[in-house]
Formats: sequence, C-alpha cells, structure tokens
Amino acid sequence: MKVSYKETDDPCGVAITDQIKQRRLQVLTDEPVSPTPTDAESFEFPVDEAFTIVASELAIARAEEVYLRSECGTYDGPVSAHTSTELERNVYSLDISAPVKLYWQFDGAPNITKGADSTRVSFQSPTLVEFGVRTYHKHPAGTITTTSDPGDVMQALSTLSSALKTTASERSYPTLRGHPPLVELGEELQIPDGFSPPDTGVELVIPPAFQYIYPAAPLAFYLGADLVPGKEPTIRTAQFEHELNSGQCFEDDVATLLKRILFLDCIVRTEGIHQVELYERKQVEPELPFDIGSMYGRPLVEQLESYLTVSQETVEPYLPRWCLTAHLPHKADKVVAVPHIVNDLGVIRSTNGQTHSVSRTANTVDSRGRVRRSARNSVPEEVSLQLVEPKVNDESIEHAWFGDQLPMGASKASVNSFEHQLKQGQRSESINITVVCNDPRMLDEQVSLDDVYGDRDDQPYNIDSHFGVPQDELADLLTDNSCDFLHYIGHATPTGLRCTDGELDVRELETVGVNVFLLNACRSFEQAEALVEKGSFGGVATLGDIVNEHAVEIGHAVAHFLNLGFPLRAAIELVHEHTHIGEQYLVVGDGSVDVVQSDGGPPMVCHVEAVGGTSYELSIQTYPTKELQLGSRTVPTLDSVEEYYLLPGRMKTLELEEQALVDYLTWTISPVEFEDELYWNNTIGTVDFQ
Repeated sequence: MKVSYKETDDPCGVAITDQIKQRRLQVLTDEPVSPTPTDAESFEFPVDEAFTIVASELAIARAEEVYLRSECGTYDGPVSAHTSTELERNVYSLDISAPVKLYWQFDGAPNITKGADSTRVSFQSPTLVEFGVRTYHKHPAGTITTTSDPGDVMQALSTLSSALKTTASERSYPTLRGHPPLVELGEELQIPDGFSPPDTGVELVIPPAFQYIYPAAPLAFYLGADLVPGKEPTIRTAQFEHELNSGQCFEDDVATLLKRILFLDCIVRTEGIHQVELYERKQVEPELPFDIGSMYGRPLVEQLESYLTVSQETVEPYLPRWCLTAHLPHKADKVVAVPHIVNDLGVIRSTNGQTHSVSRTANTVDSRGRVRRSARNSVPEEVSLQLVEPKVNDESIEHAWFGDQLPMGASKASVNSFEHQLKQGQRSESINITVVCNDPRMLDEQVSLDDVYGDRDDQPYNIDSHFGVPQDELADLLTDNSCDFLHYIGHATPTGLRCTDGELDVRELETVGVNVFLLNACRSFEQAEALVEKGSFGGVATLGDIVNEHAVEIGHAVAHFLNLGFPLRAAIELVHEHTHIGEQYLVVGDGSVDVVQSDGGPPMVCHVEAVGGTSYELSIQTYPTKELQLGSRTVPTLDSVEEYYLLPGRMKTLELEEQALVDYLTWTISPVEFEDELYWNNTIGTVDFQ
C-alpha cells in the first residue's frame, strides 16, 4: 500500500500518509468520521486510494493550490487566497496539490473559504464526500539491457519516453512524466514488451557517439523522439527538419531547446485542464508568432515546428530555473545514470572543467586534545586535493559531477543514491532525526539545534541526541534503518569518523540505514561517499578544514533549511550564498532529496528591500521539491496577487507598504533576506527580521 489513511480523534479528521515518501496530510472535520473504502474508478484522474466520509466541514491547514470544477461547468478555475464563496447546489470536485495529491467530490451547496494558510469547505448539513488520494512517488516500470555499442545504447535510451503519460502539452506537468525505465549493461540488447516510445513522429538524428547520445537523451525523452544514427545532428519529422549544432556546441543547443520547449508547453497548457492566469504567459504572449488558444491540442509535431520559430531571447528572461545539470563522462558504463538524470529532466553535459591543485596543512591537536585554530580536524599532515571545476557551473541549482574527480562548485553524484531510494520500503510516520556530538567543545552547535529540528506542527518528529559515542554505538546508529537524518558533529578524516575510542571507518560497514546526513566535520567527504555507497540517499560533507565557529553557523543554517523542506541542492546553494566558508560544503549523492515536506507550497526565500518611507520591495525565490518539480506552478498568498508563477524561479518584485509586508510574513513560513542578512521566520505569527 503506497498511501494509508485513518481517522483521528484529537483533532477530529483523517490523517493521510504516503508511506514511501513519508509525506503526511491532516484533513480536519467538525465531528469524528469513519472513512469507508470506495471505488477509485469514480475519479477523473488516477488515484491510489479512495474512501468516503460524512462531514459538515472539511479543512486543511496548509496554503495549497486548489482548483474547483462543477459538473454543470459554471465553476471551473483556481480558488484564490483570501476569498470566501457560497455556491449553489451541484456536483463539485476540488483538486488539491498537497503533500499527496488529493481530490474531493461531493453533491452539495458548499461554502469554500481559502485563507493565507488554509482551505475550508463547509455545508449546511452533513454531506457525503469522496476522497481520492495519489502519491507523487514515481517508480520505473522495469529495466532495459544494452551492450556498450553506441547503436544499442541509442535504441535503449529511445525507450525512456515510454514513461510519458501523455504527449500533449500537459506532459510539462511533472506528475505526467513517469520515471523512465532503468538501463543496465549486458551482453545483448533486450527491450521487454511495453517499453516502446510514443509515436510522436519525431526523430533526433545524431552521430552514434556518447558525446552526442548522452546530452540528447533528455530532449529525446521529452519529445518522445527516437534516437537515430546519422552524420549531422538534426531534429527530423515528416513535415520538417531542423539542424542542430555539432561538436562542443551540440550540448548547448539541445539544452536550450529542452528549456524552450518545456516552457512553451507550460504556456500553451493554460488553455487545457487547468486554466489559470500565468505570469509568464502574459509576458511572452505578445511576442509569440502563434496564437496560444489555437496551438493547444495540436499534434506534438505541429507544436514543435511552431516552438522552433520562437527566439531564445523571447523566452530567456522568463524560463523557470533549471534544477539539475549532470556532468557525465563519455563512457558506456555511465548509461546507468541517464534514466535518473532524465527523471529530473536534467541537462546532460560533458565532464569538461579546469583542474585545481590545492595544498594545505591540516590543523593539529595539542597534548590536551585541544584543536588549534578551533578547526574540526586532528590530522597533522599535509593535505593535497585535486579538484575539478565544471566548465559550465551556473546553469542550474545543482551541478552534479558523475566523473571520478573531486568537484569544486558542484555536487558529487552517485547512481547508488538513486538506486537506494528506489529500494526504499515503508517508513514510519514520524521523522526520525539522530544528532551525534562527539566532542564536548562543539556542544554549541548541538545546543543551537534545539530551536530548529521538530519545530513543525504539521509533522511528527522523533529527535534522538547522543554525546561522546564510541565506535560500536555509532555503527549501530548508522545501520539503524529507522534513521531519516543524521547530524554528526565532531571530527573526521578520510579514514573515519572520530569516536571516544578511535575512528569508525564507514567503508568497513556492510550497509547503513541512514537516509540523509550532514557530516559537519573537517574533510568528511570520503566518509560521506561511503555512506552513499552503503545505503544513504545523499548528504552534506566538507572538502577541507573548517573553523569551529563557522561550522556552527553552517550546521545551524543547514538544519533550518532542511527543517523547512528545502532539498539538499537548494540548502547548499543558499549556504554558499549566505555563510562564511560555505564553499567547503558540498552535496554527496542525490541533491534532490529532502528530510521533511515543505510547509504548504514550495520552499522559498523572501527577499526584502527597503525603498524609502514605509515602502518595501518583496521578491520571492522558489525552490523545487520531490512533489513540486520543474514545470510546477505556485501563487503567493498575497491579496494583490492572483497570478501563478512557474517554479523554481524568482517572482516579479512587488512594492508593499510595511503593514502589508508584515502581514504576509506573519503568515508565511520561509527564510527572509533583509539587508544582506538571512533571518529565520520558522513559525506562523512571528516576523524575525524586524
């Protein structure tokens, strides 16, 4: 069972849980209810579980996107924040984008009220309400086997688009892009039945070489295109041909096209299932060489031909910020990484970069065990690091390095991290966090976490703190399958994590059960790699020496970001921007993983600037999550704003009077950047930046 549900008494309602992704949604009711299973086929969209309750009032204490439809067609559109609407009796459905996808269906005369952080539906008398619930969890349908021959690899990667649930513009929604089948190397090409790409009539002609095959894969997936060997890179259909650049410019060309096509699909889809006012549509529509209304519903080939006539300059200022750029070596065995990258709609580039040789002397520990310069290190040796900086390193939130070298300004990716997540079974409902402090001189960091972890009303937490842990105990904590997040504070070397009785080398453990981690210690990279190899999904580690006071600052910041639902990739980008020596920290494994669901809508940072008198400028930067991936949309809960925005990205700057700004931040849980400082606004009802 992917999704479970049960009645609750205090408060009254229904608790819905995604047991794989550890997402939770509480629906409140006016009286105790008894959920009764019902037919999932009664819903227009696919659901994993369906049940009914009888209630006079339903409420969700979250700022979610809500879309209303009526059987008669009178009402069809988004429910705006700060509104209350009484409707005539009819058959209605509500489409709610929450930590799980939720649908409500009922026959009645509802009053629908949407506040800054809640949605409430009330009836004059008890009413039967059907619930449909779907997980956002995506899982590959199977595995394709290919040889190392480039021709076979092209055929294998052509099957990735079999995961598309539609070839219409709505495939720009992440929920309609399934997880591509996995690919493995073998002695012969084997494509099981059911993995044929959709018949879109598009071919992507490329030379049969890995420097073309891998960068082309994400575009081929999104277009449902066959990868076809040929001399000159070309998009080919029965109606037209479009030449692509060759050589080093090829990966730039396909990356640019992927971004433009997805963006224009996001614009065109506003004429379809969900008709909303989209900010980006308003900006580009006057410049488009086609009519958006007539473009919707056309065959993919016709849409593509029109999209190719749009200049990149027209769309560039409004593109959503890309989430992932993967730097992948041109080797046959790297084909196993491609489905995981494509699942994130990542751009694939070569492992081109500049090598940096960095030498430094590690700090030492004196005879009393005191660390000189307050650094978290204890190895009296010369440290020499060979780092490579990707040639392209500012295209996406995360640049993931799949090469053998140690990256600078990028995460160190591993296919293991993705595979471990696919094997994950049912989890507990609570978020289990383990904090280990293995040096009494570093208790400041542990104390600083007391007001961070678990400070969420919508999510049950279990926080377990340990001090002065020996090797055997740390090994038990690392192998505990119930640990969702480990925050380690102490010392590390390439050969182990320091304990009270020596070092524990993670590489010597058979498996680990920790999902996500922060190893806040000097040069913890090698031990972090071992955690990912042995079972973890991803985490944060350090490349070199870190001074203790800065480590406390960064550990505190990472904890805040993760507690607010930011993925690792976003947390580390923000740490780099807003803390000292943040560049020493990097993601190891999958940067898209998180620890807990965001608190209503996408995680975001509110940038505030005083502009004189009582006026302020507010700009909101949104970040992706596992549920709200590239191609999703959101709307700020401001009275003056009803437009939706694509995410991730930065919304237009708004000018607000002081009281309006305070009101918004009082009901918004997010970090606030003000006068180049980052302030934590973690709970409803507080505004810390003033």
